[in-house]
Amino acid sequence: MINSLMPPDELIPTRASLLERLKDPGDQASWNRFYDIYHDLIFSVARRAGLNAAAANEVVQDTLISVAKKMPEFTYDPAKDSFKGWLLTVVRWRIRDQMAKRADNAQKRSGPTQDEPEQDTRTATVDRVPDPAKPPLEGIWDEEWESQLLQTALARIKRQVQPQHYQIYHLHVILGQSPREVARSLGVNAAQIYLAKHRVGNLLKKEIQRLQQGLI
Repeated sequence: MINSLMPPDELIPTRASLLERLKDPGDQASWNRFYDIYHDLIFSVARRAGLNAAAANEVVQDTLISVAKKMPEFTYDPAKDSFKGWLLTVVRWRIRDQMAKRADNAQKRSGPTQDEPEQDTRTATVDRVPDPAKPPLEGIWDEEWESQLLQTALARIKRQVQPQHYQIYHLHVILGQSPREVARSLGVNAAQIYLAKHRVGNLLKKEIQRLQQGLI
């Protein structure tokens, strides 16, 4: 989900210069930008990990608090790791915290059974919490990241191509409509559809490559 308060082409990437500014906890403008960039990504990942909206919002807030605490000593070295990977680690633990809290609250509401001591019940419940450290969370993170990357690239090339070409590409490639459906909707022929798909597709590929080179 794209934050409507911020232009899509400003969502990705976050650059090293912003990370440097975040070392100053009083730089409210930089922290607001960081929030705008990553709020929807973190929220979507938390929701897909199984949390409800309220818990997902807590993951977002707790992640920001964790980042703020660690940022003064954070050193960005692209040769060793990416900020994307580091942030995923922070989000993973905040999701785990929320899942454990949810399990503990459920146990408190149900109470211990007659044949099971309270402490053992709590331990068993927490042990049954799905572990977001497993690979599927990384897959979700990558999918959401790539989705926002695509939206950013599309927003940029939309300003570079003819409106009709972008419409054709969006209907045919992004929405998956057949050439016949696109031709009927826009009043174009097969040659125009092929040309638009080729031109916009090439621009999109180059724009994504440029964005990936700027990602951290």
